[in-house]
Formats: sequence, C-alpha cells, structure tokens
Amino acid sequence: MDELLSLAGRTVVVSGAGGGGIGTTVTRMAAEAGATVVAVSRSQDNLDTHIGPLVDKGLAIIPVAADAATDAGISTVLDAARGAETTLYGLVNVAGGAAPSTWMPATRVSRQDWRDLFTANLETMFFMSQAVAGEIRASGEPGSIVSVSSISGMNTAPYHVAYGTAKAAIVAATRTMAVELACDGIRVNAVAPGVTETAASATYVDADPDRDRQAIAMGRRGTPDEQAGAILFLLSDLSGYITGQTLLVDGGLNLRWTHLGADNTSLFLKDDDFRAAIRRHE
Repeated sequence: MDELLSLAGRTVVVSGAGGGGIGTTVTRMAAEAGATVVAVSRSQDNLDTHIGPLVDKGLAIIPVAADAATDAGISTVLDAARGAETTLYGLVNVAGGAAPSTWMPATRVSRQDWRDLFTANLETMFFMSQAVAGEIRASGEPGSIVSVSSISGMNTAPYHVAYGTAKAAIVAATRTMAVELACDGIRVNAVAPGVTETAASATYVDADPDRDRQAIAMGRRGTPDEQAGAILFLLSDLSGYITGQTLLVDGGLNLRWTHLGADNTSLFLKDDDFRAAIRRHE
C-alpha cells in the first residue's frame, strides 16, 4: 500500500502552492510522500511565509515565484521542473479562486469580470496542464494531473455565475484531456471541494456550527488536509485506473443542497449587508 501511495523519484508541480490552504497542504503531503515538489505562487511573500517553513524542515520543495496565467510564468515553472533531479510526473492545479467582490447577479457581470475569473481559474489550469502534459509525454513516462474545480462547478452557483461556469469548464477540460492523453499514460482528474476552512473562504464564510449541521450531511466544513488527501490519492498509483473523473469532496453538501436562503443567496455568506450588496442589480 505504501508503495502505491509513494511519489519517490518523481517531480510534482503544485500551481497555487503559496496561499496557506489546499495548495500549501498538497505541497507538504506530496513532499512527505517522497516527491520533489515545484511549489508555484505569484507571490514571493506567500512562498516565504507558507512554503519556507516546509523547506526548512528538509522537505524536497523548490519554491518558484511565477504567474501561472502567463506563458512566461509557465516557462519559468518548466525550467524549475527540468532542473530537478527526479522525473516530472505530476501536476496539481490549485491556482484560482474568487474575491468577495466577484459575487453579484448575472445581470451585473461585466466582460472584464468574466474574463478575469476565467483567466484566474480555467486558463491557469488548462495552459499549465498543456505544458506539463507535453513535457511528460516527451519523456515517455506516465503521469498524473489533478485540478481543483468546485462544488460551484458541479451544481448551480447563484450570484457567482462566472466563477461557477469557469469551475464547470475545468470539469469539461479534465474529461477531454483525459481521453486525449490516456494513450500516453497520463491520467487527468479533478476534485470539487465543498466549503473548506481556508484563509480565502474566511473572507466571506463565518463560523456557524448550527448552519453547518443544517447544510452539510457530515455536519461540518472540510479542512485543507481532507482536500489534499483526495488530491494525493488521484495523483498517486492508488488511483492508477481512474481518469477523466471529478471527485466531490464536500462532506455531503451536494447531497442535501439546502444552503440557499429564501432569496436564493448562500446561507454561508457572512451578513445581511453583504448579501444585499451582491443582489443589487444596478
């Protein structure tokens, strides 16, 4: 079993590693499983804060400050992967997300809002996957790509249509790339997290155990470790016959889908003022 989970002798790129949440946790877990991890973040400060301590512990992690939304950034990442002593095997696409200001009615979404969210979430995933898949295919070795979608891409995303649509597109891209790359021995999968306790989600999700018990079948929000565990499974040989799949990691939230209030805004939003602000149509 340990051999199936091991990533020893393999290089794994984690795009979006520096936020202190899922990406940072995946970086740690992959390195603990034996991988050399190329930890990518746009922010050097974030790398210093969240990845630096992991490097100090002796884990085989190469911090790389690069923007996954640009060709230059992707080239920088590939150069770092080529410089590693082990063979490039895997990619985890965590880069993305959405600021609280992106919540709004569909009638208010501008072209720029739409493009920004698609760039941050879908384009970073696709073009990084394209580049890493090409590198793995050229080596003739097998590989595994795992991307982070969202429960918002698996169901409806009221007042967050651009984000939800971008995350749904990740699911579609995952399925198509899985078919195209299967003959090269490269598996392509995704996870779709539910509400997870991260610094990013804390900007608009408050602590409310009673609400969590009402909305989520397991009665609580997930943790970065639980999301990273599912990602590590899909990255490793334990999932060697799985490709083209998106695994919901949501504690059963999607099974109940009771977290919308009477006005169809999420009960997870912090306060009535924020809820009213995103519903304004002017």
